[in-house]
Amino acid sequence: MSMLKYFFKRILAMVPVIFGVMTLTFILSRMMPGNPALAMLEAQGIAKPNPEVIRAMEKALGLDQPIIIQYFRYLADLFTGQWGTSVSIARNQPVWDLIMQRLPLTIDLALFSMLIASLLGIRAGVISSTHRNKARDTVVRGMALIGVAVPVFFLGMLLQYLLGFVFPIFPTTGHKNFIYPNPEFVTGFYMIDSLISGEIYKIFDYLYHMILPVFCLSFITLAGITRQTRSSMLEILEQDYVRTARAKGCKERDVIHSHALKNALIPTVTVIGLNFAALLTGAVLTESTFGLAGIGNLLIFSIYLTDYWVLSAVVFLITLIFIFATLFTDLLYGILDPRIRY
Repeated sequence: MSMLKYFFKRILAMVPVIFGVMTLTFILSRMMPGNPALAMLEAQGIAKPNPEVIRAMEKALGLDQPIIIQYFRYLADLFTGQWGTSVSIARNQPVWDLIMQRLPLTIDLALFSMLIASLLGIRAGVISSTHRNKARDTVVRGMALIGVAVPVFFLGMLLQYLLGFVFPIFPTTGHKNFIYPNPEFVTGFYMIDSLISGEIYKIFDYLYHMILPVFCLSFITLAGITRQTRSSMLEILEQDYVRTARAKGCKERDVIHSHALKNALIPTVTVIGLNFAALLTGAVLTESTFGLAGIGNLLIFSIYLTDYWVLSAVVFLITLIFIFATLFTDLLYGILDPRIRY
């Protein structure tokens, strides 16, 4: 099977997954406590609306129709890009615009964290595997175990307390100094827009505010990458072709990096791909801990404020990102290992 045929076959297999996730989201959202009509009225300043006003708002939002009609309208709107407007988070603002305002921050957080975690995690895994059962291996495995065991929100609060209050070195909330206005909107990415507007100082302020959340998220992600790289490298180093390369007199550095590491990276790529998808779809706890207005934070507020339209759109986006990240990871296997055929 060619890679193109494999690609289209996987796309077709994704369709029932997407329908299943969105159906489950619809059912669970309708089972949540709260009423979007009431939330919208409260957002308009009507604290205690009478039942007639609530029913009128439900009719305006289409919530008075039979549940099966609501379901098919819900699917039709999602797949045609008509994601509606927010009823409580940002009243009457299109959901698409709201997501596009939040997504760049999450992308920055995911890219910075995954870049650091991948580079350090692969390097740490190689060091650990080549010094098996020695001091370096023990230290690396210990740090990886801590990264796997410590909840991300606990690590975030610990960093905030130690480096934000006990030793006030880094800011603990937000992505910028509150006295700085946002740069003129061009791309939505804070650093790029700051660069376009010539406000270079805002880039350094932005990076300064992102140090703690990026460190927190990359440390947690690094642990899984390190453990997977170490495990793969230990298996590869026992293969015959590695012993043959050493017997032929190849330098140990060439044996590790040219022969062993490339073959050991395939399982690691899976971990990196899935972790990046998870980070990109919103590091919910990290964003909530550090007060970052990203996709994860938006998901929490959509549930808390019973905003069906924002919740549905965010879950739909998350599902698509996870599916395509998995597909891209599978296709990348064939590039890393020419023996793999589709």
